[in-house]
Amino acid sequence: MEQLRYAAAMGADRLVWIDGPAESELLLTARVLAAFWGEVKPELTILGKQAIDDDYNQTGQMMAALLNLPQATFVSKPELVDGRCLCSRETDGGLEQIDLGPPSGGRHYRSAHR
Repeated sequence: MEQLRYAAAMGADRLVWIDGPAESELLLTARVLAAFWGEVKPELTILGKQAIDDDYNQTGQMMAALLNLPQATFVSKPELVDGRCLCSRETDGGLEQIDLGPPSGGRHYRSAHR
């Protein structure tokens, strides 16, 4: 709930908590999230970097694959600009900027090093 309150304080339009079993198979979780996404079709979906219980980082990638959506991982700064999702993330080589395009578009990569 702390993360939802933080997102609300930062201006999120809508927050959703989906409750499920404490231990769930990763693909099942991705399918549940994909089904929910199909109902509400949000402009931007943000999932955590990894689970606190099993330390995996797979659910977001599985969900994106199931929905055939572009994705960016380990994003430090997402921005919606003119209907496009621009994401920045830190890598060993510097700052990488990823243009995910509009919701139905493809990915375009460009890198800028500090």
